[in-house]
Amino acid sequence: MAAENPMESLQEEATCPICLEYFKDPVITNCGHNFCRACISQCWEGSATAVSCPQCRETVQERNLRLNRQLANMVEIANRLSLQAYEAAKGAGGDGVCGEHQEALKLFCKEDETSICLVCHLSQAHRAHTVVPVEEAAQEYKEKLQAHLKTLREEREKLLALKTQTERQKIVSEFQQLQQFLEEQERLLLGQLDKLDEEIVRIQNENVSKLSEQISRLSELISELEGKCQKPASEFLQVRLSATHPRSPHREGRGPEFEALQSSRQRSWCNSACALLTGEVLLFFAEAKLLNVTLDPDTAHPDLILSADWKSVRWGDTWQDLPHDPERFDTALCVLSCEGFTLGRHCWEVEVGDGERWAVGVARESVRRKGVISLSPEEGIWAVERWWGQIRALTSPITPLPWHRAPSRIRVCLDCDQGQVTFINAGDEASIFTFPSGSIPGERIRPWLWVGPGSQLRLCP
Repeated sequence: MAAENPMESLQEEATCPICLEYFKDPVITNCGHNFCRACISQCWEGSATAVSCPQCRETVQERNLRLNRQLANMVEIANRLSLQAYEAAKGAGGDGVCGEHQEALKLFCKEDETSICLVCHLSQAHRAHTVVPVEEAAQEYKEKLQAHLKTLREEREKLLALKTQTERQKIVSEFQQLQQFLEEQERLLLGQLDKLDEEIVRIQNENVSKLSEQISRLSELISELEGKCQKPASEFLQVRLSATHPRSPHREGRGPEFEALQSSRQRSWCNSACALLTGEVLLFFAEAKLLNVTLDPDTAHPDLILSADWKSVRWGDTWQDLPHDPERFDTALCVLSCEGFTLGRHCWEVEVGDGERWAVGVARESVRRKGVISLSPEEGIWAVERWWGQIRALTSPITPLPWHRAPSRIRVCLDCDQGQVTFINAGDEASIFTFPSGSIPGERIRPWLWVGPGSQLRLCP
């Protein structure tokens, strides 16, 4: 085998591994391989994910391709050397000159894979070798190279098709997962809507029963008073006083104060009943008046900083040296309000701002203050939270809520009589979530806040 030709080595180094021609606008990847810019761009065309090097298959970033100026200069030098060699051979009257015999290189030795002259062919070194004309050998090698290029291109097309199919399957899989999630959310919301419809029907039935009872009592009173109005004047004056106390026939020993009290009670009852009949029945469904709630500093976690008016709370990055108090939360970043409720309906509003981690709701008076606690109804906490970009109800398990834009102000409505709590977006009056009737036990309930790092909550006046 003939010694390696430096010119051939230079030509090989200046050749693109994709098009097998001299580099044109050569670029270098992060892994250190060089390609024509047009060749590598065509190879990566249509790829929607990270691309890989055609030589080592290492994942690279397409936008990190840099022009290899040194290689471009080397290609230019190789082009000039090839041109000079060609001109020299052409001037000698052939395609090349044998360095030993100064004859044209018109033959190609297949065993040594090198060009030789006629004298070399007759020499001892090549006499037994297979020799063909240079043009024939070049044509044969070109056909082999073209066949190899065709095979490589077909393999590349197969890999591109496989890659496209894989990406398509991935997109279909992600779409199916999203569709399944939306269907689960739809079932959940429909279930909550059914429960809400049942609750509305129950409340309506209760209110109709109360109205019917009030109407019956008023009808009896009206009949009784109409009958007394039909009495003669002498009898009417006798029964007028007794009508004020229809259930107290023995009035001896009772002074004017008692008479005034009885008359006041009857007027109050009559006014209430008449109000129900003149439209005040809507009070059964009206929203409760907003309360002015303040925070209890004795319950605040040492990492929480309260404002001077006890209306705002934020997370601090320094543990405060506060007196030990059995009412204080020592692990969970929580705080309770000073107010508590056992009966009636109560509403208050909390400004949550744009914080990423917070929770708003109510808690039992007896909620555990020490150690790690679970923010759930089992622990005695009913609330909604924002956990980074998602609004969730703290049920068991947690219920994600379909809110694309987090509310900045939340109204909390507690119904102690029904044992339920509702959360409303104070901005557009849209319902956020409702813990159903009977969820909250019949004990003292207090407003509750959880403040994560970077968040600040404020109780609205």
